[in-house]
Amino acid sequence: MPVRYRQVGTAAWIPSSPDASLVVGYCMLPFPEHWQEAILALCSVGRSEPVMTVPTARLEYAMQALLPDLRVLPRPRQGRSEPGTPWLLVPTDQEPPPDTVFWKLINDWLAELSPDGARQELKVARTALAAAPPRWTRIDLELLRCGLSDGGTAVPTEHQYPLLTDWVARRILAHGSYPYEGGSLEFRAVPRGPRDQGAELVSQPLRFEGRTRPSWFSVVLNVTVQTVPFQPLPRVHLHCSIRRWATRTGRDGRVRIPARRKVTVLLRPTVPWLAGAPLSERFAVARLSRRWDEDTRTYVTDWTNGGPTRILSGGSLGSPFPSADQLVSAPDRWLTDAMHAAIVHSTAMGSHDVGTGLMPHQRSQIIDWAAGAFPPELVPVAPLTETTLAKSTPANAVKRRSEAEAAAEAERAAARRRSGTAYALSCLAAGDAVPVLEARLLWQTPLMRDTAIAQLAAHLGLSGDGGSPALFDDAETLTWTTPELIVRLRCIKLTAGLADKLAYAEGTRRTDAVVAAAIRTRRIAAEQFLKADAPGLLPTIALIELDRREHFATDEDPKFALRLGCADARVLSQFVTVPMREGRYDSVKTAPHRAGKAWSDALRQLGVRVHPEHTLTEGVPDDLRYVALWIVRKNKTTANRWAGHVPVAVRVISVGGGLAKVEGWDPDGDDGAGSWVSYPEMLIGLARRAELAPAEDGTRPSFRRDMDEQRRSTEEWLQRLLRTLRRTPTLLLAHAQNARSHWTWLQDGRIEPDRIRTGHAMPRPLDPDLRLARVRSTLNRETPQWWGIHPDAGVNGLPSQLWTLPGATRVFWSTTPKASQFSASAVEADKLAPRVLQLGKNKGGFTIDTDKQAWNPGLVEISILGCHEADGDMPEAFAAALHQMRRPPDYPDALALPLPMHLARLAQEYVLPTLADDEEE
Repeated sequence: MPVRYRQVGTAAWIPSSPDASLVVGYCMLPFPEHWQEAILALCSVGRSEPVMTVPTARLEYAMQALLPDLRVLPRPRQGRSEPGTPWLLVPTDQEPPPDTVFWKLINDWLAELSPDGARQELKVARTALAAAPPRWTRIDLELLRCGLSDGGTAVPTEHQYPLLTDWVARRILAHGSYPYEGGSLEFRAVPRGPRDQGAELVSQPLRFEGRTRPSWFSVVLNVTVQTVPFQPLPRVHLHCSIRRWATRTGRDGRVRIPARRKVTVLLRPTVPWLAGAPLSERFAVARLSRRWDEDTRTYVTDWTNGGPTRILSGGSLGSPFPSADQLVSAPDRWLTDAMHAAIVHSTAMGSHDVGTGLMPHQRSQIIDWAAGAFPPELVPVAPLTETTLAKSTPANAVKRRSEAEAAAEAERAAARRRSGTAYALSCLAAGDAVPVLEARLLWQTPLMRDTAIAQLAAHLGLSGDGGSPALFDDAETLTWTTPELIVRLRCIKLTAGLADKLAYAEGTRRTDAVVAAAIRTRRIAAEQFLKADAPGLLPTIALIELDRREHFATDEDPKFALRLGCADARVLSQFVTVPMREGRYDSVKTAPHRAGKAWSDALRQLGVRVHPEHTLTEGVPDDLRYVALWIVRKNKTTANRWAGHVPVAVRVISVGGGLAKVEGWDPDGDDGAGSWVSYPEMLIGLARRAELAPAEDGTRPSFRRDMDEQRRSTEEWLQRLLRTLRRTPTLLLAHAQNARSHWTWLQDGRIEPDRIRTGHAMPRPLDPDLRLARVRSTLNRETPQWWGIHPDAGVNGLPSQLWTLPGATRVFWSTTPKASQFSASAVEADKLAPRVLQLGKNKGGFTIDTDKQAWNPGLVEISILGCHEADGDMPEAFAAALHQMRRPPDYPDALALPLPMHLARLAQEYVLPTLADDEEE
């Protein structure tokens, strides 16, 4: 019988009491603020506007890599540090770097900051700094005790985030090695950047005999400090994972690094790189990137920004820094030779024989071992217990049935999809006639054409072939008629070069303007191609067969241009890749699954989704509506040419029977006051507002000024939206990691129960019909890793339920089952050593689990920030409703987020060109 898990363990620790204290001594060097005038004067030579902030990022990067034992704390983005604020730190049991090493870095940093020809100004700056040298001093810092926000949430200080995690990591290192059958794990520390708040430990590389050659991996432990809304104590999270190393080389004899991508490298010299510096036991961190070289007119692989040694001028290194060519040409030699250098593998590099992740039982074992290093001042968070207010699945959940009933259930599911499609279409054009679904299939290969036709028929339960001709012409129309719906599918061969790579003139430098022009040209061509087929006034859908992303060079993928062109013709688009076999890649056998999934997502864009009906009988209003916010935001980087900031809102209104009206917020509607429109109309509107042109003067505002403007416009947008949510009970949903940078009220240190704040006004009570919930996912390890505690000390597993913690009356945690493609035995598999099979199963013997992929559902935190308990609201009931919203009946697996937020998040594929289109599951 299946194990009934009634408790969940988490890899989280809290102070033993509110008064628990942990004071640690350091040698500290504050940033010499009296240096600012001389440094800013040097940086401003030859500039029309003076530099206002000392640029220390390159110096801090070099220090962290070349002197790994240093702890570098972030400086304020603007202005000066408070006197005595730590900048560089070392524990008192270690020595600060010698003055000769420190001053070499400072002088070389000044030389890098110096404009060409500013030799005299450089000399003046060096003299000014040398005349007033900073001094290392002893300082004692509190790492555990912290203050409280007005809402009763713990507020750690800036230094506690990096230093407490580093202190815990050092305790784990001193704890010894982790023993397992066949060996033990020996960990080393990896330094983190000034703004990377956490600590990391990496084990030695472990060998796995792959299909053709050995592969390598390590176990990684990450330590972070987190807070939970309305909880007065901070938390320490321990995260355990697998890191795979890149050793496979391509036909050119080098590790494949995709263009415009960066990969991380861990480095450990045998002698210090800087002569006179102490030899560290910690790894150093650097990054490789593949960039376009204007001199050779080719892509080259090199250290990002010149690497940590770029600022060094003159003199030789104590240990030679490896060249990028040496490393990518012989990665396994550097890795196996005492792990002097190791390239982190990413999925963009291709396949890897080692499976990702750890199984829950083994992860719980490693974390239990690490817990032995925690001091008495830190105690484990109590196990989470299951809630009893409601079951884990919605009322209309699809139950598992026998094989004999599978066909009947498939027919019922198809009927639900037809009804949902008919209702969504009726919301677009009210009328008594049978709704008509207008769809297009823009195909390239007969195999995908026939597969896509069959999958649409299966998805909607359509009988017959729709009038399919014996010989297909370039354009054919198929029609099916059902009592609920008429389906008309136009099958059009994709011609006119629309599926080709974006065109650029030979030898043209691909600036932002050139790329934007190429996208615009294809966008117009796609719009004209579809308008020639007379699509009509109502939004329709198109499934487009296109080569996969890897077949297009950088800036040549036409997918986003086609999406925008389709939207200009009022056609919603979804893509499916051309079936092909290429090496170990085989998309021919998966073509039916991919085509069916693509049709499902295309219909989702019309607002077709089965609404999960909650099972609650109390605690929530009967006519509750859901509004989910999502901030589409992307900074301009080397991999993404365009910045984007677009707030999105989706409203889901249940009409019963699993049907729901899905709407989106149009800020330009109602003459600029804003209005709710259909979901497909919102998507088309987002595409119309997708701007790809760079600023006319080629400049961008400062980060701070740009962010201040984004926050102001987001909160104005939110104020207008909130006015439309009155007079009807509404639960407003926001995602913590996504929205809090723009709606700062959502930050743990600012929220207060049953209140809301937008803009500069003081927090105010919620309107009578408004409730507010915040969802937080595992991003940045903000929710802890977890496992179901076996009631009889057996194998820990992965139960699905809504969980609570005594004393946390507003915060709940949601878990869901494993995705369907992962086997039930995954919970007990061992990634480190061979596992003995039980007799009677496969006739006994051993099995190796290292190549198995271990996917564990994340622990999703649901915080009910605001409700009206005096009027009968129950926070647990709202959390249970959102938990059930992660299990829509028309999805094969649970969603990472509640359905309304899922729909809002997917709207971002109409805004930015670099976002993936295959995130439906």
